[in-house]
Amino acid sequence: MCGIFGAVSLQGAPLKYSQCVAAMAAALAHRGPDGEQIVGHERARIGARRLAIMDLTTGDQPFRSPDGSVWMVCNGEIYNAPELRRECTQAGYPFRSTGDIETIVPLYERLGPDAVGRLDGMFGLALWDDRLRRLVLARDRAGEKPLFWSQIDGELRFASEIQALLVFPDQPRRVNPVAAELYAALGYVPAPHTLFAGISKLPPAHLLVADHAGVTLRRYWDAAAAAARSSRLDGPATLRTALLRAVERELMSDVPVGVFTSGGLDSSLLAAAAARVMAGERIHTYAVRFTEPGYDESPYAEAVTHHIRTSHHVVTADEAALERAFATVTRALAEPVGDPAILPTYLLAEAAREHVKVVLSGEGADELFGGYPTYLGHKAAGLYRRVPGRAVLRWLVNRLPTSTGKVTIEFMLKQLVAAAELPVVERHLTWFGALGPDPRAVAWANGLLDGFPTDPSVNRLLWLDFLSYLPDNLLVKVDRGTMLASIEARAPYLDRELLELVLPAPSGLKVRGLATKAILKEAARGLVRDDVIRRRKRGLSVPVARWLNAGLATVADRYLAHPRLFPGAPTGRLLAEHRQGTRNHARKLWPILMAELWAERWNVDIAT
Repeated sequence: MCGIFGAVSLQGAPLKYSQCVAAMAAALAHRGPDGEQIVGHERARIGARRLAIMDLTTGDQPFRSPDGSVWMVCNGEIYNAPELRRECTQAGYPFRSTGDIETIVPLYERLGPDAVGRLDGMFGLALWDDRLRRLVLARDRAGEKPLFWSQIDGELRFASEIQALLVFPDQPRRVNPVAAELYAALGYVPAPHTLFAGISKLPPAHLLVADHAGVTLRRYWDAAAAAARSSRLDGPATLRTALLRAVERELMSDVPVGVFTSGGLDSSLLAAAAARVMAGERIHTYAVRFTEPGYDESPYAEAVTHHIRTSHHVVTADEAALERAFATVTRALAEPVGDPAILPTYLLAEAAREHVKVVLSGEGADELFGGYPTYLGHKAAGLYRRVPGRAVLRWLVNRLPTSTGKVTIEFMLKQLVAAAELPVVERHLTWFGALGPDPRAVAWANGLLDGFPTDPSVNRLLWLDFLSYLPDNLLVKVDRGTMLASIEARAPYLDRELLELVLPAPSGLKVRGLATKAILKEAARGLVRDDVIRRRKRGLSVPVARWLNAGLATVADRYLAHPRLFPGAPTGRLLAEHRQGTRNHARKLWPILMAELWAERWNVDIAT
């Protein structure tokens, strides 16, 4: 795991600002505190900041081919590296390391850019072929690891995080109006956009090839094609076996590994699977304790970890700790993260860094198996639309007292009646988004589903969330939150074998009646306690509703009364209603606040 970066001249001219490559490394120091190395010449320079996890003594990057013509850096882990190493060793390749990453070099020498399709893992990688003057960038299938790039005056620059691209004096800092519009609607920026005009995010499962002829992007793995295949998921035993294999692969490490736990099904199943795979070894688990009434679920996590006998750590997220995390996140990241759960994620990672360098996390389970209450909400919307006199019901629901608690019944009922009569995709974006979808956001979402089976079931919504909400929101939160504390997060539910097993599975195996994650719950029996399996999903929610009225009131007033980045947004009215207690608008206000702080922190030119 590391932060990768570089700049190459596609036309053969010397790099304009070669000295800035060292500054890129400094901007990514938190992603790799264990070392730094840069290779290259006047026309191309690439490098890595290293977080040593595998092959602690010989695994320093960049890796080079024996003749020195191919240079490669990779942020992530390649889980099928043992198989690839055997294959390349038999072909006579002289490896200099014993780890997983170097296998990419001989694979590229044999297959060219198509080598990426052979990799199973989480990765953002860059490879420079000096002989062909060709750059290859690639990102893993689900989007666990980030990769950004920009092209200016014949040079292509890339980095694991945006702030490393901003060290170049000729990199514009203008806002991208299309991305800003999508962010306001969704609360996150979907690939390939970023909020900076001229800086792009490489989409998951994509490959970029750049040379003197230009830049091309193509998909090397197609989620739509995977979803269209015949389902092989014939029961919970098959799923359990695949999950145990995924956990075993992702426990690959030469340093200690931990698990983030919440007491819910997804993380409890990972902890139990890890304990089974690592029988006899003590696993570290980490849970967050909120001091806000109604938000704390640490006792549930503690009960689970006592059951499987882990070394358990509870991290307190009181207002002072959350304020410290808030200051760190808003200062360090050159992209606004609209999910407030990045704050406790950072606090957990900071505490975990004392004991481990790698943690397993449960991201992906909800999108693959249908875990969100929202999926049931679409069923409820169908019933609501058949209720005679529903205008009266809507009037009554909207007069329920407003709560600032965690995922309350009142909040969900108000969400239901507000969007139940919208078309299904627009309704889904309303429930999951920030200020709510506009025509551009709805068209974007429908376009994502082109090529997927025209399945009228909830699977369409799961696929949509897998393609957007997961990589561009949740995985951003996990990667940036953990990397700010210099630890690596891995998501076993996003293992390739699991993805290709679950994506095409019938929706009835996932959401059955009023049961979410039906087959995952069946697969968990015998590994996870029954009371955990039966618990209602709550998620890692943060008490920002009250915080906007208390500790962050002054900040909220300053940035939300008259937002500069979103001058037409009704945030002033929404904040007033939030303060009066007539509505809980925290979900709409928080992403806008983070974007306004981002624009000021990074001196963004907001003129469009």
